[in-house]
Amino acid sequence: MFEQRNHTKTSVKSYKINIFALLNSVMKIRLPFYRLFLFLAMLWTADGEAQRLSLAYVDSDYILNRMPEYQSAQQQLNESAVAWEKEALDMETTLVQMQRDYSAEEILLTTEQRKERKESIEQQEKKLITFRQDKFGTEGALFKKRAQLVKPIQDKMFEAVQAVAKAQGLDYIFDKASGVQMLYANPRYDKTFEVMEELGIPLTENESKKENK
Repeated sequence: MFEQRNHTKTSVKSYKINIFALLNSVMKIRLPFYRLFLFLAMLWTADGEAQRLSLAYVDSDYILNRMPEYQSAQQQLNESAVAWEKEALDMETTLVQMQRDYSAEEILLTTEQRKERKESIEQQEKKLITFRQDKFGTEGALFKKRAQLVKPIQDKMFEAVQAVAKAQGLDYIFDKASGVQMLYANPRYDKTFEVMEELGIPLTENESKKENK
């Protein structure tokens, strides 16, 4: 996730994060839905007779992207990430200027002055790296803010999935977007739109037609 770059002839290095790739990974973290192989393990009784199970699926990506509160949370995360990245870039600009100044003035500096300038550059570099880790690291502010904003929305969606499952007498509902490989899925078992209705998300005319097929 970190890109290493040399700005001057000095040995000091700076680091930059692709915040948009990071945000994409942040927003794709999902609730722990059951995986398909767990369902298959339930298809047989102790004496080898197949059980009749009622299975269905939803597309959590589609549902979340239609929830206004999710879109609002994503916007807040984007704004925070952009603001923190700007602050980091300002720190990086300062670091680059310190490197350039040192390169231009090195020949005029005493041994003690060179030592002090190098230490200042190293401190600025450490400050930048620490800031990026604190904001964009795996336990950084962006991920904590995501947990605060997005997890309640995911929980709400999960509760709606459970409500649809109970109302329709379904044994299992799994997530089409959670990484389960689906070679084929009969649309009649797609409960995405039912979950959206449970959440109060108005369906478009096209979505209503698909639901009624």
